[in-house]
Amino acid sequence: MDWLELALRVGAVTVAFLVLPLLVGQTEHKVMAHMQARLGPMYAGAFHGWAQLIADGVKFVQKEDITPRAADGPVFKLAPGVALIPYLLVLLVIPLGPGDLVGQPLDIGLFFALAIVGVGVVAVLMAAWSSANKYSLLGGLRAAAQLMGYELPFVLAAASVAMAAGTLSLPLIVERWEPWWLLWQLPATLVFFIAGLAEIRRPPFDMPIADSELVFGYMTEYTGLRFAFFLLAEYVGIVVISALTATLFLGGWHGPMAESLGWLWMLLKTGAVAFLVIWFRVAWPRLREDQLQRLCWLILVPVALAQLVLTAWVRVAMA
Repeated sequence: MDWLELALRVGAVTVAFLVLPLLVGQTEHKVMAHMQARLGPMYAGAFHGWAQLIADGVKFVQKEDITPRAADGPVFKLAPGVALIPYLLVLLVIPLGPGDLVGQPLDIGLFFALAIVGVGVVAVLMAAWSSANKYSLLGGLRAAAQLMGYELPFVLAAASVAMAAGTLSLPLIVERWEPWWLLWQLPATLVFFIAGLAEIRRPPFDMPIADSELVFGYMTEYTGLRFAFFLLAEYVGIVVISALTATLFLGGWHGPMAESLGWLWMLLKTGAVAFLVIWFRVAWPRLREDQLQRLCWLILVPVALAQLVLTAWVRVAMA
């Protein structure tokens, strides 16, 4: 019965979070269209072209799967799966609601999530090197430099919350969260969100793709379903970063009638952060490489370190 209960819990939470990437993708299409006054196709689906994302998925399935002659075939074919699977694993440790509404509660859930999110750079490097394409290789090198830099403020900001809560367990962090954290952990919130955008290579941190410079970066040689897997990994990455931000800094499932509606508050907070991710894509131009590194090392890292010192001081003062 324990294994059956675990399987049902993991399955329910996974399905709940797997639906979100598709909703985020559809929302991005429609929100960007309205923000930029270009509504796009309205024919797929009876209401507002709601089925356009499904139509795009069918199109990808029908496209020919091409592997370049000079590519390293096994590595080239494996890279999209390596990009997608780590994000799906992270979803298992994010609490959707109070109690046992989490795929797999871990005492080191935060450490697990941060470690697995960092695997994304491996998939990018696999795709870049195996494609035998100079634009793909340049995109991979950009991604490596970007992710190695932004991993530091990303982890430091998360460590501030872990120190404040006194645990690495994500469910316990949410349980011990208090509303006043919104104020004194605000710098860490901003650092975590911005570094998270860079981690998943979302605009304005999409230099590894930079279609005006690198064709499509490390994804240049991909077609069909493998290209679709990379796009799906991007949307799952948005859900992961949004859910982690909501869990660590916004109180997760906390809200009115949390015992019965906690899952709803968690989904609403995750959706609100995902909307900000989409808005950043529309509102901000792509940074230059020097601006990217300057933002990381001269702004985000010092702010994250200062927040860590403040959290340590508060913990000692309250002890």
